[in-house]
Amino acid sequence: MGWIEEISEAVSYIEENITEEITVNDVAKKAFMSPFYFQKGFSMLCGFTVGEYIRKRRLTLAGSELVSTDNKIIDIAIKYGYDSPDSFTKAFTRFHGVTPTSVRKDGAMIKSFAPLKIKFSLEGGYVMDYKIVEKDSFVVMGVSKMFKYEGAAAEIPKFWSEYYQEEKKNQVCGMYGICIDESMGSDEFEYMIADSFNKAKDLPEGVITKTIPKYTWAIFPCKGAMPKSLQDVNNKIYSEWLPNCRDYEIAAGFNIEMYTDSADYSNGVKDENYYSEIWIPVKKK
Repeated sequence: MGWIEEISEAVSYIEENITEEITVNDVAKKAFMSPFYFQKGFSMLCGFTVGEYIRKRRLTLAGSELVSTDNKIIDIAIKYGYDSPDSFTKAFTRFHGVTPTSVRKDGAMIKSFAPLKIKFSLEGGYVMDYKIVEKDSFVVMGVSKMFKYEGAAAEIPKFWSEYYQEEKKNQVCGMYGICIDESMGSDEFEYMIADSFNKAKDLPEGVITKTIPKYTWAIFPCKGAMPKSLQDVNNKIYSEWLPNCRDYEIAAGFNIEMYTDSADYSNGVKDENYYSEIWIPVKKK
């Protein structure tokens, strides 16, 4: 079964069990992938996270049931995973823009979020640079924080901003941004703002070290203003390169972004020639 078909199987599983308790682990198993890379691939292909998809589909179905039946609001709330009328009302209002009561009493308009349908289409046709490199284990030093997959895309940039606003910002320059989920089966992962570790220097207070194991890495160059250049390549990796790669598959729960020194460019990270890389551990199929 191909990667696109596996994503389609996972979407079907979500739709068939939309009123049941669904975990990312359960969905990833249907795609024969680790939660770590399933969530990254899903968000790259679809433009939203697994959790967002489930939530929007449940609220769509809840809205439909609200206007088409006489079922009590509390019963609808419980059916679609909300344990109180208050939590349901807040989520419903954020999504639909109106309260459940106003829909039931006043016939207010509601929104519909259609289920995903995975289609085959002719895409690609461009040249994508990459190289396969074997690297021995190496040690990085940096600051670390745990993130839930849900919401990480918005929270990680805040982590960078908060770090550089602190007095400790010169302790770690931020050569790497590293996602670590060694179990590849959790709903959260560790993220590090890191540099290469220099044994000759003392480790600054509050800074930790982490050993990145020996792997074969697929390395993808990114050239252009950040963050668009890196985001574009990341999207192509998960929507085009990985699904169509006949020789390699993901080997472990690491994802590394390597950044060059912005001082080397006249417009810093916004320079049209700014260079960065994405590293993904791979193994032969």
